[in-house]
Amino acid sequence: MKTLALIAHDGRKAELVAFVKDHYAFLRNFKLVATGTTGTHVRQTGLAVTLKLSGPKGGDAQIAAMAAEGKIHAIIFFRDPLGKHPHEPDVQMLLRICDLHNVPLATNPATAGYLLRGMQQEYQHQQPS
Repeated sequence: MKTLALIAHDGRKAELVAFVKDHYAFLRNFKLVATGTTGTHVRQTGLAVTLKLSGPKGGDAQIAAMAAEGKIHAIIFFRDPLGKHPHEPDVQMLLRICDLHNVPLATNPATAGYLLRGMQQEYQHQQPS
C-alpha cells in the first residue's frame, strides 16, 4: 500500500478537507499521513490518518524525512502563498527534499487532482484482470 502525505496551511485546511471528501473512495486505498492539525481535520472525513507533529512544531520536517527515506510516495500540500509562516524554512526544506528525491508534490487542488488521476491510472494497471 502506498503512502500519501497530506499537509495544509491554516487558511487552506477546509479546502484540503473538501478535496479529500471529493476523492474519498480513491484515498481509502492509501496509507495516509499528515501533519497534526491537518490530519485531525482529515480524520473527520472517516479516513484513517497517521498524525505527525503540527507543521510549526516539526511535522513538515518529519514528513520530509519520510520522503527522503522513500516512505512517502506523494505529497499533497495546500500552501498559503500569501501568508507568513514561522516554519517557512521547514516548508522550503520539504520542497527541496521532494525535488531531490523525485517525490511528486501538489500544492493546489488542480495539481492534486492531476496527481491523483496519475496515481489512479497506475493503481488500475497494477490490479489483476
